[in-house]
Amino acid sequence: MKKINLELIVGLFMIVGFITFAFISVKFGEFSIFSQGQNYSIKAEFDGISGLKRGANVSMSGVIIGKVSKIDLNSDDMAQIVMDITKDVKVTDDAIASVKTQGIIGDKYIRISQGGSDELLNNGDSITETESAIDLEEMVSKYIFGDV
Repeated sequence: MKKINLELIVGLFMIVGFITFAFISVKFGEFSIFSQGQNYSIKAEFDGISGLKRGANVSMSGVIIGKVSKIDLNSDDMAQIVMDITKDVKVTDDAIASVKTQGIIGDKYIRISQGGSDELLNNGDSITETESAIDLEEMVSKYIFGDV
């Protein structure tokens, strides 16, 4: 009887351990099962995104409001990105999207600056005003080789 109780306790301990491991993996991996319907998508086109990756943060006033979900090249040879924005954050139709560098490491992110319009972007709409990334390597090479 004691052996069965010990095996039952060890089995329950193992199950709780696996469930805890799965929960921590999902949380640290920034994978969300429950927030699929809590975002809306907006698009933006840039001349150059220089190092921006899928999954990069989208911020407004220093607060993370979403993630870059898709990066493509459109028919005009411009980079088109799709951003998933939190449902409770409203973006105006005259907002400006900029590719910025975060910190010394140089991680790229999208910064959205609101405009003064009362019209809001809906799911699938596009931001028309964009600022491309500054290519630091190109600037340094121009300076070195005298093309400034």
